[in-house]
Formats: sequence, structure tokens, C-alpha cells
Amino acid sequence: MPANKSLLVLPGDGIGPEVMREAKRVIDWMGKKRAVRFELEEDLCGGCAIDAHGMPITDDTVKKAQQVDAVLLGAVGGPKWDNLPFDQKPERGLLRLRKEMDLFANLRPAVCFPALADASSLKRELVEGLDIMIVRELTGGVYFGTPRGIETLPDGQRRGINTQVYTTNEIRRVASVAFELARKRRNKVTSCEKANVMESGVLWREEVQKLHDEQYKDVELQHMYADNAAMQLVRNPKQFDVIVTDNLFGDILSDEAAMLTGSLGMLPSASLGAPDATGKRKALYEPVHGSAPDIAGQNAANPIATILSFAMALRYTFDMPDEADLVEKAAKEVLDKGLRTGDIMQKGAAKVSTTVMGDSLLMALSKLAG
Repeated sequence: MPANKSLLVLPGDGIGPEVMREAKRVIDWMGKKRAVRFELEEDLCGGCAIDAHGMPITDDTVKKAQQVDAVLLGAVGGPKWDNLPFDQKPERGLLRLRKEMDLFANLRPAVCFPALADASSLKRELVEGLDIMIVRELTGGVYFGTPRGIETLPDGQRRGINTQVYTTNEIRRVASVAFELARKRRNKVTSCEKANVMESGVLWREEVQKLHDEQYKDVELQHMYADNAAMQLVRNPKQFDVIVTDNLFGDILSDEAAMLTGSLGMLPSASLGAPDATGKRKALYEPVHGSAPDIAGQNAANPIATILSFAMALRYTFDMPDEADLVEKAAKEVLDKGLRTGDIMQKGAAKVSTTVMGDSLLMALSKLAG
């Protein structure tokens, strides 16, 4: 069977290698049971790359990432590297990948599995059935704007500077991703900014509205200030379908939405670039959770978010929605049976290891596939 789909696997640090091990078993299952084989290449990113090469990612690894169909990443960082200069920390490897691959659209689904509804900090009736997609602009805004830095003023005070900046094209391309996703979901987009106090927010609102009026009149569009959106996510989260917002507000709102589901460790994400002439997009998939160094090496981590990140790759890069659905259904079945890793443990459930969670998910896949 020819290997016609390529993945660069970057396990990273902490629990990254452990959760990636289970994701690779699912990838292998696809090759054996679904007549599709993935060509995998593994490399280093994050603290492990610093230890091996003196930098958080090498030029060669970035080159490989540009050439494959998609990148699957585990997690980066840990206290071992906390004292390094800011521009040499493990996270800079991931930021470099996002920037050089021009992965401008970050997709973070916030889906509450029924079996975990009681694990949310909100009442079950507010979160049961929750299914939100947050589209965060990832390569612009205050995280990348210039001027930036810390300077000393003539009177001896210090001043920190960061610049929030967006252009028409940056706004329109991420809004287009949100509108296209909404057409395949419940056909509603909520665009969030602070147009009441920020000129960049005014531009954001105007350009999203223009794009809607020109190309997406069939999609319901709502504008909402980002602080109100934060409140509404806690008050009535199921009012949202697709939320599109800038880099800073997207960082905050997506973390808030993630916790509504009961566990940050359950959620996947995708970072997508612009389509080329053939329609192909560069893409990076990763779990939302961090490297959790406190449980690294204990076979205790939850692999589901990494496995669901692969499911997102099946859906958005490889155009295999049936296989993506299969993986997502298998995760639901395992949770419905009461199997839990420590991060999602509930009274009356069975606590299992990383490996046993992977075993159980593979068995559920085989059962669902017939």
C-alpha cells in the first residue's frame, strides 16, 4: 500500500511522548483497518530540541514541516528550561512553526462530552451538548506587533510596550475560515473585538461586516464586544456556534470555553494556513493541554486530546470526515463506559493509565468499524 499521506510527528516534552505514542497507535490502526497509510517522520521541538541542538527547533525541522501534509505536535516546555532567555525558551519553537508556516487560523473546538458534563464548573443544563468552534487569528495582533519591548524612561521608570495591529487581509482571511466553517455547522458566526475602545477593533468589525455582505450573506453574523463574549460564555454558552476573534482575545476566550467542557486535557486544536493553488493548506495539529511535567513518565496522562487532534487532521487536511467521525465516536464510547485518566476522574468511574485509555479507544474503534 503506497504511503500517500505524510505527517511530521513532534512529540515534544513532558507528557508529549506518552500521549503521542497512543496517537501513533491510532494512526497505525488506520493503515491496517481503513486502507490508508500515513508516512510518519519524527523530529524534535521544544526543550528536547534545546537539549539536543541548543535551540528550540532547527532549520531542518522547519523545512520538513513545510514539506509534509501536516504536523502533529504533543506539547512543549517545562521547568527545566524556565531560566533560559525569552527568545530561547521551548515555546519559541512552536511560535516559529506557526509564523513560518503562516498558520493564521487557529481552530479550537469546545465540545462537552455527555459523560463529562458534570465535570464542568457550570451546571449540566448549561453545558450538556455544548459544541462551539473558536477561530482565533494566530499570526498577527498584539503578540507580533511592533514596536514592542521594555524601555527605561528618563525619570527612571520602566515602560512595557506591545502594539495591537491588523490589516484588512489579515482580518478577512481568518473571517473567511469562520464563515466557511459555519456553513457546515449551524450557520452562525459571532465576531468578537473591542470596537468601543480600540481602533483595531473598529477595523476588525468593519472588515468582517464587509466580507459578510460581499460573500456570506447566507450566514448569520453577530458582532459582540470581547468582554461581553467572556460573560456570555459563562451565562449561556450554547448560544454560540462559531466565534471568530483576534489573537489576544482568542487566547483568552478559547481557554475559557475549554474549561466549560470539564477538562482542558480533553480538547484538540488545529492551526491552518492559506490554501495554495491546489487547495492544500499547511497545517499543525496539537492538544490544548501543556506538557504537565509533574506527571511525565508516569503513564498517567490523558491521550484523548492528542488523538482528537489527529481526528481534526483527518477532517481538515486529509478530507476523511468519516474516519474523523469514527475516532470522535470511539472517544465518546470510552468515556461513556466510565473510563477516566486522573485529569477527568469522577466518583464511580474507573481510573486508567495512558496505555489502557489507548487500548480501550482502539477496541472501540474496531467495534465501531465492524
